[in-house]
Amino acid sequence: MQLNEDAIRQIVVDVVSGMTKEGGNSASTSTSTAGSGNMTMKELGLAEEGKSSDEVVIGLPPAFGKELSKTMTEQDHADVLREVMAGIEEEGIKARVVKNYVTADVGFMGHKAAQLSGSGIGIGLQSKGTILIHQKDLNPLSNLELFPQAPLIDLETFRQIGKNAARYAKGENPDPVPTRNDQMARPKYQAIAAVLYNKEVQYLDQNKKIVDVEVTFGK
Repeated sequence: MQLNEDAIRQIVVDVVSGMTKEGGNSASTSTSTAGSGNMTMKELGLAEEGKSSDEVVIGLPPAFGKELSKTMTEQDHADVLREVMAGIEEEGIKARVVKNYVTADVGFMGHKAAQLSGSGIGIGLQSKGTILIHQKDLNPLSNLELFPQAPLIDLETFRQIGKNAARYAKGENPDPVPTRNDQMARPKYQAIAAVLYNKEVQYLDQNKKIVDVEVTFGK
């Protein structure tokens, strides 16, 4: 989905306006209504290292599906997360979701998710739509697959990313998910990406750490 300049400008105005409002992350349950239905995210407590080798952990930043509900190209967080989880589950692997209140950096979120995952494979997914697949024994700044051009990732690609993560968890060596490349995407969306990230980090809480999240999708 492409946005024209007026749409991008309005998103920036809306987000900046929202940044001036008081907000918090103390609630244990958050709900965002989006796309095909609603998505309820219930925090279950401190996330622990998984013992099951048939899981992939998806690491989300604090505002995902709560204070922020759409990517920079207006994709509903509910739809994005649903597709990633569906891709994982289609491969016979369990998807576990955690919220990382310590960092909103996609690389470190993905690496921590991989460390918590029983399979050693994790996914980092930012609210603005940037996503990667990580492995616990890699350096945090390295990864298995990185998709930095969030404006070019559609729902089908998010699903395929989930599938590839599950294949890594099964010990396979899948072909990287094909991605599009557009040199104009970065300058076109750079402002909105920065604003969304700045909004995201407002909700970091070094005292809260990482929590398991139960996700329920509406019809």
